[in-house]
Amino acid sequence: MQNETITNPTIGTLRLATPIILAPMAGISNLPYRRIMKSFGAGLVMTEMVSANGLIREGRKTRVLLDTHTEEFPLGIQLFGDDPQVLAQAAEMITEDGQLLDINMGCPVKKVIRSGAGSALLREPARIAAILAAVRKVWPGPLTIKIRSGWDDQSVNFLTIGEIAEREGVDAITLHPRTRSQGFSGHADWERIGELKSTLKIPVFGSGDIFTPEDAITMFEKTGCDAVMIGRGGYGNPWLIARILDQLSGRPDSLPTPEEIHAVAQRHLELYLEQFGEKITLLEMRKHLCWYARGLVGASQFRATIQKVASTAQLSELMEAFFAQNDH
Repeated sequence: MQNETITNPTIGTLRLATPIILAPMAGISNLPYRRIMKSFGAGLVMTEMVSANGLIREGRKTRVLLDTHTEEFPLGIQLFGDDPQVLAQAAEMITEDGQLLDINMGCPVKKVIRSGAGSALLREPARIAAILAAVRKVWPGPLTIKIRSGWDDQSVNFLTIGEIAEREGVDAITLHPRTRSQGFSGHADWERIGELKSTLKIPVFGSGDIFTPEDAITMFEKTGCDAVMIGRGGYGNPWLIARILDQLSGRPDSLPTPEEIHAVAQRHLELYLEQFGEKITLLEMRKHLCWYARGLVGASQFRATIQKVASTAQLSELMEAFFAQNDH
């Protein structure tokens, strides 16, 4: 199916090469992951969420989250916080680091909520307006926000927040159409993305429950959104991005072979080593390898075995054997 109605979006002055965006995900969207996802066709990749307070107070410790590589550009940096002036100060500190700034207004995690940030902001539209006004004064490039439908079913206010964002000079908005109280349970109500799209003039990006190329195509068609954001569906599955692009272009869909999965998993491991060194790579790559192994023969035994290895060299050997047995 070739879809000529879906074009590559422009966010302020930034024209994306594809209408697929990698979501900002804490503990996931680090530099190695972003480089992998970019290589499969993401038009924009986003950092993990970065604390505005942390950036100002801890500097170097938080700045590790802002390590970048030119091959991943354009890069969006996501900040979180609840104080307009602190967020503006943090935004000024990162003008040379990325091409786009996103403010997190949707994170449902309790620790973030307790600080007044993330989806807690959805309860304070006036504070959102103050944050956006302060940041817009100092951030010269494309500015976006990521929100949920509202705090809970009794306070669904995404249209109000969208109108505030547009008025304050935000260049695009991403909606994950679940409330904060839903967390990741139930289903994302994609109709709300369509409602927001028909209400605003700025680009609207859809997020939530995209696990297959068909999901993405359906979201585009049902909502009219300008881009789709890939989150959990991309875990161990960067091919999802390439497959969505194939469907949009009318190219045949193809699933990766075990050999291809192995090559990408090995590349991911090497990028991790380059960025973080042996100890962190050994700990962190385990979860990614569990995702890469999903659906393959012997995956459960592989998952159990990799928890016990003592070096990345051993890890590579286990990967070699596991993917080889699946290639026959």
